[in-house]
Amino acid sequence: MSTSLRKTILQRCLAVGCAALLAACASGPSKPVVDYKSDYDFTAVKTFAFYPASGEVSGDNPLQVSDMQRERIDRALAYALQNKGMQQVADGSAADLLVSWHLVTQNKTDVRTYDAPGFGVSFGYGRYGRYGMYNCWNCMSMGTEVSVQNYTQGTFIVDLIDPDLQRSVWRGTIQSRLDAKHGEEQSKYNAAATAMFAAFPP
Repeated sequence: MSTSLRKTILQRCLAVGCAALLAACASGPSKPVVDYKSDYDFTAVKTFAFYPASGEVSGDNPLQVSDMQRERIDRALAYALQNKGMQQVADGSAADLLVSWHLVTQNKTDVRTYDAPGFGVSFGYGRYGRYGMYNCWNCMSMGTEVSVQNYTQGTFIVDLIDPDLQRSVWRGTIQSRLDAKHGEEQSKYNAAATAMFAAFPP
């Protein structure tokens, strides 16, 4: 398989995986890291809308996210916030907070070394004469194996922006390997978004 063909296949797989990053967070070991403006009154927040520039993808390998994938992520974030008692409004100027998400991709290399048994045979008469076909003093000698794996790490960032302050007052961040194995079920996105907003409001 040519290098260009492998690259094309990888990009197509990751295009699915990048939108599935949020879904992967629900079952993966990663936990969201949350930061917020400590003097902000979150108890007054009742409504939200999506920031117009939400859904950007950047980084070493800025992948394409389809409109369908963006909609799944938007629906999941809205689902999680509505379960917190907030109401979505269409007019951003009427919202208490604006939701914006951003995906940053980064090429990574995972290098691991481990011991592996090596097999050697030393022929000779040994202790039992010619019937001892070999002695095995080095049959299980240990060697070092090196495993190198290239992958793309995704950092999924969700900002809640105060439209009057024009700045983020809450941010949730989670990292995971992009994996095309995850499906496109909306329930996975919903579960992951719920985990992202588990500690909201702070």
